[in-house]
Amino acid sequence: MITCRRVTILLAALLGSAALVVGCGGSSSSSSSAAASGASSSTTSTTSTASSTTTTASTTSSCGPKPGVAATGTPINLGTINTKQPGTDFTDIANMAQAYFTCLNANGGVNGHPVTLYIQTDQTQPAQIAAAAKQLIQTNHVVGMVGPTDILECTINQAYWKGLGMYEVDSGIAPECWSTPNSAAVNMGPRYSSDGAVQYGISQHPSKIVFVQANVPGTGYIAAGPQALAKAANVPITALTENVPINDANSVALDLVNKAGSSGWVVLNFTPPEALVILQAAQKLGLEDRVKGWGCSTPCNTDFLAKSLGPKWNHKLFVNAELTDPDDHNGPEMQLYKNILKQYGSAVTGGVGSFSQMGFVEAEIASKALESITGDYTLTTVNQAFKNTKDFKTEMLCQPWTYGPYSLHIPNNADFTTTPDNGQMVTAQGCFNISNADPQIAQYRSAAGTAPSTNPPTG
Repeated sequence: MITCRRVTILLAALLGSAALVVGCGGSSSSSSSAAASGASSSTTSTTSTASSTTTTASTTSSCGPKPGVAATGTPINLGTINTKQPGTDFTDIANMAQAYFTCLNANGGVNGHPVTLYIQTDQTQPAQIAAAAKQLIQTNHVVGMVGPTDILECTINQAYWKGLGMYEVDSGIAPECWSTPNSAAVNMGPRYSSDGAVQYGISQHPSKIVFVQANVPGTGYIAAGPQALAKAANVPITALTENVPINDANSVALDLVNKAGSSGWVVLNFTPPEALVILQAAQKLGLEDRVKGWGCSTPCNTDFLAKSLGPKWNHKLFVNAELTDPDDHNGPEMQLYKNILKQYGSAVTGGVGSFSQMGFVEAEIASKALESITGDYTLTTVNQAFKNTKDFKTEMLCQPWTYGPYSLHIPNNADFTTTPDNGQMVTAQGCFNISNADPQIAQYRSAAGTAPSTNPPTG
């Protein structure tokens, strides 16, 4: 069994994204990391566009405005909080953001200023999460939050951030990451990513859907989306939970197949190691062809899973992908992501995959917003710049990303479907909008509209 440490890949989204695993853990594990940031340059207004990263990104030097010139000004302090516990480790997202900032700092920084990213981790303990936020503000003096990916962070800290005027750029998991004014995620998280996986399954005309997820906080909120989509399509759905880590994968796999039946569709919402043990058990028992199809939320969108499963799962598992598939897309921005990961991302244990992509996009958005600031980098100026981000175009997402002055934020609400193909994940379905049958998606589009889909270039 692969350790969860190696597979901190997200999603989708989440976290998503990011699916969830194990519940509350033991003592706090907090760490702060400095001198970490890398982003691409250019943008002089609050409307962000992918500029240098979408023109020439054959080397990492294009991540900053002055190739080879280290930033030496006063550091801009940013912070992040990530769940890190047995069965659930989202630190690849923060570590990739840090790799991006490190690249940026080596190539001119933000208007000559290096970016420092302070990383705090927790084990799903509310007191830890609240303390981490206060340490970042009071001790580390951060002026922005970039890359938080945590089972409870948005729930615990959203009132604190609102009081400070802090606008997080995050990869959400908890409901408040999408339903409150001070959080905007680059991913869709476990609910909307599960929506996408179920939506694809419904398009294949199954007799029923069996949806199963980790038994952790928020399962009712997550399941409500898939249930709404299934109801709108008049397809029966059974929602289940399983304790994690999975101890008896054979029994879980057999139960799912029996409940789905030969014409049913099974959808998993777990992080990669837990999804893997279920799928491998199904293969061991010869169950992979006993249902019409299998689906999974974004965290399964990783070559780690595709390689571990092998060719027997080629085009049998369909994964919701909140970000562009790195295996069959290689535009300039995707090249930059891969180059930064290779040169600066040694701490990103999951490698290429949705989690590291989320960290890249979060750091890129933050860097563009920081470049738009004239004058001092304060909590007020930095967070206003984050909030003002509009129509940020990136190869990584199906649609431009906007923060905006809304009471809720689901700026990523269109994505892909991928499938294993001989050790890689390849695109099975191009950009599609998550269904308005989920009432929260409908509510967001009513407030913010629907951004146009922009299928990233292939090749």
